[in-house]
Amino acid sequence: MEMMAVERAAAANTLKAYAKDLEDARGFLAAKGDSLAGADAATIEAYFADLGARGLSAATAARRRAAVRQFYRFVLGEGWRTDDPSRRVAAPKAGRPLPKVLSREEMDRLIAAAAAEDGKQGLRMAALVELAYASGLRVSELVGLTYVAVARDPAYLMVKGKGGKERLAPLNDAARTAVKAYLEVRKAFLPKGAKDSPWLFPSSGATGRLTPRRFAQRLEAAAIAAGVDPDKVSPHVLRHAFATHLLEGGADLRVVQTLLGHADIGTTQIYTHVAGDRLREVVESKHPLGRKRAAD
Repeated sequence: MEMMAVERAAAANTLKAYAKDLEDARGFLAAKGDSLAGADAATIEAYFADLGARGLSAATAARRRAAVRQFYRFVLGEGWRTDDPSRRVAAPKAGRPLPKVLSREEMDRLIAAAAAEDGKQGLRMAALVELAYASGLRVSELVGLTYVAVARDPAYLMVKGKGGKERLAPLNDAARTAVKAYLEVRKAFLPKGAKDSPWLFPSSGATGRLTPRRFAQRLEAAAIAAGVDPDKVSPHVLRHAFATHLLEGGADLRVVQTLLGHADIGTTQIYTHVAGDRLREVVESKHPLGRKRAAD
């Protein structure tokens, strides 16, 4: 874990996930009378098979396998073992699911519903949704924004993303207007007795700022009010909508990669499939030949 934090600059959430995954493996091996240090290939193969038998999602099972493999590569590199017991076990290939995306019309309704909440709550939700949709921020980046970052009405934000990497996140006029309106009532969200807070979205909770879970709850309520399927809506879906709508509008894939902060363009390319499907639907429903074929 120290190596992951220092040499790979892994984020706190990544370290938590790795620790949880390795603890899961250690628990399985302990029940078999074995340990991470002494497990052989057959036992690790049994653990990998057990992940599939438990009914875990493909993503969770793949992440746990990856954590174990990474652990043994580290152990091998340190010379603590002369073999890698996870090496011979082939991981199952799984297709990457397409991200859920809201249409532009659904986004408009969601933004309107968020802003329609009473008083200060509506102003805060409008700022949150507009910021997420305008800049493609991850929810951790959104709720982690500081007051100083927006105090001077900037045209862009400097965001620290995964692995401590910084990137520029643009703000459109709608987002800047929503933020300015929210700042007028921001102090109403300060913890009781506090004169100020470093966070843009302060809260009376233990962290002193709005949590991703609380934002997700408020967003679900806004989706219901907007008549949008709440199962399609989450803070991360706003980031998906940002990327997909950019590509639909003709943005370059490399530009979208930079805006999202993806290290690998392969991660960004998944949005081209979503945008392509949407464009095909538009052609089939709006083009004269498409309508004629549907009628036939």
